[in-house]
Amino acid sequence: MPALTSIRTSEGKLEIVNQLLLPHTTEFIEITNIDDAFDAIKSMKIRGAPAIASLAALAVADHLTRALESSPTPDWLDGVDALKQHVETILSYLFTARPTAVNLGAATRRLSKTLQASINAGKDPLAIAQDLIAEAKKIDAEDIGRNKQMSQWGGEWLVETVKSRGGGGTNLNVMTVCNTGSLATSGYGTALGLITYLHETGKLQRAFYTQSTPYHQGSRLTAFELQSLKIPSTMLCDSMVGSLFQHHEIHAVAVGADRIARNGDTANKVGTYNAAVLAARHNIPFIVVAPVSTVDLEVADGSGIPIEQRPAIEACLVRGALYPPTLDANGVKQQATVMVTPEGLEGVYNPSFDVTPASLITAIVTEKGVVVKKEGEDAFDLTPIV
Repeated sequence: MPALTSIRTSEGKLEIVNQLLLPHTTEFIEITNIDDAFDAIKSMKIRGAPAIASLAALAVADHLTRALESSPTPDWLDGVDALKQHVETILSYLFTARPTAVNLGAATRRLSKTLQASINAGKDPLAIAQDLIAEAKKIDAEDIGRNKQMSQWGGEWLVETVKSRGGGGTNLNVMTVCNTGSLATSGYGTALGLITYLHETGKLQRAFYTQSTPYHQGSRLTAFELQSLKIPSTMLCDSMVGSLFQHHEIHAVAVGADRIARNGDTANKVGTYNAAVLAARHNIPFIVVAPVSTVDLEVADGSGIPIEQRPAIEACLVRGALYPPTLDANGVKQQATVMVTPEGLEGVYNPSFDVTPASLITAIVTEKGVVVKKEGEDAFDLTPIV
């Protein structure tokens, strides 16, 4: 099976895999304009904080490239002020697609800084546009390398931690939440990258992953990735985490992050907090793996992280392939969306994220290394890894 990817670019086309149809149908959607990118992010056709940041950056690059290649060029390329207003409007618009994921904000701010630096350097509109295109492509390209680095840092830290507790550092069982692999990034992954690294180095016995309802990123996407990588794995319902910890030896929980506050409080897929509480009860190391761009030093703690509330209907529906499998005329598995609740529910609580307090987190890993809390403290000093 070929390597999974969330974004692909070839022959001047920018495409994403429609993650709402995975794992049963692999459909690539072309992103032809900024509105396409916004819709893909907002509707969760693409998800995962690093992946949506890459898409936003590449969509800006594609938009500017098309403008430079058009004849005549659009009016907003006629002057520096017009270009600045046009680009800043686009960046502000894309940022609103998913407000909790700080990587998206980091990408748009980085492009905004490039824009201003090029203006300050006295460059003309065409040169400024070229600078923005180059910077946008860097944002995407940097992701895979840093994912592999943080996965190695985290994997080696876990092996040494298990050894310090009297274990052998091999045959490790690691649980994860949601999907943090190649489909959530530009490649390899963050927390799932850590699991992949342990597998590649012969240290992993089995990966465990929660279904991660209501979007089932675990049972649809993480299952698909682990299966394609041939990593031994076991799925569990979100409500079974406590039972798993009671009856199986789990050496760590590794999760990704959508935003990490200055003190280490971490926003991630809803259900992460539950897993952290149970991990603490069972003395299981709880590891957050995320790029530096996920750390938001401007937010003091988790109370300052905006939590996206998804539409209520999303918690009432489930989409999947018909069972037994039924193929259409083209040989593609037929899928359907079904409602699992009564119609007209008066109240549905459906946050996309929750916040895990730093006090419940054992280690935070970025591409720059691993940091743990000082003895007796509940907050992290993230200075060494940002």
